[in-house]
Amino acid sequence: MATMSAHPPAPTPPPRPTATGLLRELRQLRPAPPRRWAFSLRAALAMGLPVLAGWWGGDLAAGMMATIGGFTSLYCSTRPYAARAIGLAATALAFALAVMFGLWLEHYPVLVVPALALVAMLATWTANALRLGPPGAYLFVLACAAGTALPASHIQPWQAGVLVLCGGAGAWLLHMLGALLHPRGPERQAVAMAARAVAAHVAAGGHAPAPRRHAAQALHESWQTLVGFQPFPARRGGELERLRALNRQLHLVFAQAMDETLGPEQRAQLQGQANELAAQAQAAAIRRPAQLPPGPVPHGYPRSWTLLREGIAPGSNNLRTLLRVGLATAMAGLVAGALELERAYWAIAAALLMLHMGLDWPRTVVRAAERTVGTWCGLLLAGAVLAWHPAGPWLALAIAVLQFTIEMTVVRNYALAVVFITAAALTIASGGQPVADIGGMLLARGLDTLLGCACALLAYRLLPPRADARTLAQGMAQCLLALRTPCQGLARGEVTSTTARAARRDLQHAGFLLEQRVDEAIAGSRPARLAAERWWPGVSICQRLVYRVLAACWDLEREPGPAAHPAFTAEEAAALLQALQAQADALLALRLPPPLPGALPALLQGDLRDLDRFLRAALAHAD
Repeated sequence: MATMSAHPPAPTPPPRPTATGLLRELRQLRPAPPRRWAFSLRAALAMGLPVLAGWWGGDLAAGMMATIGGFTSLYCSTRPYAARAIGLAATALAFALAVMFGLWLEHYPVLVVPALALVAMLATWTANALRLGPPGAYLFVLACAAGTALPASHIQPWQAGVLVLCGGAGAWLLHMLGALLHPRGPERQAVAMAARAVAAHVAAGGHAPAPRRHAAQALHESWQTLVGFQPFPARRGGELERLRALNRQLHLVFAQAMDETLGPEQRAQLQGQANELAAQAQAAAIRRPAQLPPGPVPHGYPRSWTLLREGIAPGSNNLRTLLRVGLATAMAGLVAGALELERAYWAIAAALLMLHMGLDWPRTVVRAAERTVGTWCGLLLAGAVLAWHPAGPWLALAIAVLQFTIEMTVVRNYALAVVFITAAALTIASGGQPVADIGGMLLARGLDTLLGCACALLAYRLLPPRADARTLAQGMAQCLLALRTPCQGLARGEVTSTTARAARRDLQHAGFLLEQRVDEAIAGSRPARLAAERWWPGVSICQRLVYRVLAACWDLEREPGPAAHPAFTAEEAAALLQALQAQADALLALRLPPPLPGALPALLQGDLRDLDRFLRAALAHAD
């Protein structure tokens, strides 16, 4: 089993994001992901073809309604095709239901604002818990509100739902075309990305927090792609099993890189192995590697119900995000209604867009600045398009070109993308009809955006994330408690059973949650930053414990024979469990822990004693 130094140097706390650094992003053009043009072209066709179909059928308004279903093309783009088919169908259905609900809601004006606020909270909760990714909850709420504003009074709610489903079906077909050429393309890409992240982790020295975290998350995502997003069992000896075997080898490389005693030549060899695995993942499977060992495969994300419960856990920052979204959207809707602004739903949508991803305060401010600047610049482009008043095929082409440009620029510079987002939104909102007062429409959109961003920032200040010593201590305690079951498996030499793999998944998830709490504290208020700096040594020790145990599990899995080589004795395991429970209880109560037992495993003894010394120094005055 790989050895590790008992006292590696404690890394410094991550740097706090500054307004200057974040504002610099307004001018930066980031590199586009590979084959971004294909994603952008698919989105453009999904938005343009419904308009063309409506024009050809003699009902342009119906085609414009169907474009709402075309937003389905923006989701599930990295998921395997079988899971993608299910996810896209559910997304299209959600868009149809949102539009139908919005059309029903317009008959009850007094319910519009509270109902949209509740829809925003529900959409944010489910989209974040299920890791739907950008654009997340935003478009569902926009569809619910915007469907009522399209000039299509002759369309009944059920007909609107059918039209949106038709638009979603077109997006579904466009999304699934890739399965004909590369049926396992998403899986290959996920494994290759994980391999490159592991290679960077090895090159960084193995214990650098940022590359280690990125590699761990990439491996976690790739297992989710290979296991959690697979609705059907893998064919024995097939391509999916080949990729799972490669991913397992990547985990073994990651575990070996955790050994801080490795020399430069050994690290270079591990880095070469990771790069070779990346090449194998993207290459055609000519020769099948050895099959996976018998037993359950590792897990990806925790179960959906677990993530949904975490999203509304009392006192959690996830719940505060939902409350913040509800408060901001309600304020934006009420103020916009009081000012009698046309299409007040734009203010609600802008407020939601600032908050639904749960960004920290500096990034929320920058996102508000990007949205405001981009919107006001985009009003010029929107005015030109509305004055041109494209019709028929030209309207379909204009929407498709704008959507293509949006998707090509949004990953490179968000403020630039908002310019085209504004033009596309106003073009769709016109319903293909001439706008009598273009200036008034543009001014209303600009004011709604300002109002929505202002309400979002105010809601953030009224309901900031909880980031203090207690929340950091609770995150550390959860990591220590999650260590118990994997450690028991190490003592028995049992790390590959279903229960053992689930425990390893939960341990890694607890580690990610702790890192998220640190990020929130570093980006928070001055007291939160001071708490992060004070507790960072303890957080770093907990992270080392998490990765040591995970690495030990992979080391033990590499050795043949069930339960042949326990990592430590039963006496050491009992002492270890006692120490973990005692230190977790001390963190939860913010009081001094009892003395550590003497018979601790050598693998974790150094870190546990470091943590004990830290807790005694940090909690000396807590009683």
